[in-house]
Amino acid sequence: MPHTVSRYLAEGPRVGIRHFRHEDGAEFTARARESKGLHQPWLFPPDSPSAYTAYASRLIDDPTKAGFLVCETGGGADGGHPDGAIAGFININNIVEGGFRCGALGYGAFAHAAGRGLMREGLDLVLGHAFGPMRLHRLEINVQPRNAASIALARSCGFRLEGFSPKMIYIDGDWRDHERWAITAEMRASG
Repeated sequence: MPHTVSRYLAEGPRVGIRHFRHEDGAEFTARARESKGLHQPWLFPPDSPSAYTAYASRLIDDPTKAGFLVCETGGGADGGHPDGAIAGFININNIVEGGFRCGALGYGAFAHAAGRGLMREGLDLVLGHAFGPMRLHRLEINVQPRNAASIALARSCGFRLEGFSPKMIYIDGDWRDHERWAITAEMRASG
């Protein structure tokens, strides 16, 4: 039986994760435009070709960032979307090596995938990759306190609330308060 190589870095029952590519721009930006009602006021993913090119280039070229697309793998069995359809994205920013070995997570589901558990599965795969091959020790998520869906996702994946940072990140024209959620490799191993 011939061995086939997966196009994914990691794969679960319904999704796989892979890195961003420049050729993903058309699908990503279309899904971002379709999902504005879901994302805003929390998140503003690129929704034009030029914005996507700049965004993806940073994730591809900058060693302090790692971008992952969460893609459906079920051949359309769940929700009618084709195999490989982009369900969402998860980025690890501000990666610090050495004694810290940490990074800051950001993520977003696209509207067609919201509420289907695909991002939960995708985030679990990214955590496995981050604490495995990437050899990170700690990941943080900074979430606006009223973003209940994002907090629920962090909590469901084992993150713990560690604190509150007033006026932490400049989003949509103002400095926004954020809750700090984190997980370590030890927490994941014991959870």
